[in-house]
Amino acid sequence: MVNLEWYRTFKAVYKTGTLTGAAEVLFISQPGVSLHLSSLENYVGYKLFDRTGRKMVPTEKGKVLYNFTIEALSKLEEAEQNFQRSTEKHTPTISIGMCFETFQITLEQYISTLPFNVIIQFGEYPLMVENLEKGILDLIITPQMVSKNTIEYQPFSSETIVLVGGNEIDKSEFETIENNNNLEATENWLKQQKWYGTTGDMEHLRRFWQLNFNKYADFRPNYIVPNLNSIVRCLSSGKGLAVVPDFLCRKEIDNHQIQLIWKGKVPLVNTLYFATRKKTLYVDEIDLIKKIFLEVM
Repeated sequence: MVNLEWYRTFKAVYKTGTLTGAAEVLFISQPGVSLHLSSLENYVGYKLFDRTGRKMVPTEKGKVLYNFTIEALSKLEEAEQNFQRSTEKHTPTISIGMCFETFQITLEQYISTLPFNVIIQFGEYPLMVENLEKGILDLIITPQMVSKNTIEYQPFSSETIVLVGGNEIDKSEFETIENNNNLEATENWLKQQKWYGTTGDMEHLRRFWQLNFNKYADFRPNYIVPNLNSIVRCLSSGKGLAVVPDFLCRKEIDNHQIQLIWKGKVPLVNTLYFATRKKTLYVDEIDLIKKIFLEVM
């Protein structure tokens, strides 16, 4: 069954010529515009626009559909304006990018309390910055700064990358070896243990190893799991080591479910930033998200 909002989105794209322009007119996110448009194209069975750079150029069939529906759609919109309560406003949709683990620890529990719609997106930080610049995202939580003229960064917290282990790990044995200041012996002891890692992203381990041993880790973890929170839960069983941000495992360390083994000779500290476009329609909404992060972290 066709959704009337698809036609409203189609009209906005037709008139503005861009997905970003349509999103601003409709007070929804650009991914929402893309979803409506692709749904309508699937429904009618043909392309409505040709994507030329950032411009959306209507196809001949797109022009026919617009001319056929515009009068009826305009009448429905006029009726909506005349009969809706004067205090009623569009509910904005805010798109936020961050890593999966950060979402679980911070924002997940507050989602249902937010007075606006939210789309959460996970992915690589450089791609998130590109999507922020394009208007696909409105806010990013990131430990990386990618310089862009249209984007500003606000530091708000930090994370220390630490070595943690299950309770069956003999921490005193490691401390004895490490206190002897023999890097080779320390490295060999660590490499003899069972290690956990995450699928496709070993940046924390690579940086931690290079900072402390002046080389890249020449081994792969024994167990590859979906994300860092999975690692912390697996370590609670008692065995293994992993390198993770401290804020993801602080509660488990305090509750003695896992152990903090080592912060490294030189602590590996990442600054966390809020990244936003310098011009945004959603200042109040973004400020509320920032407030939650500041209280939680």
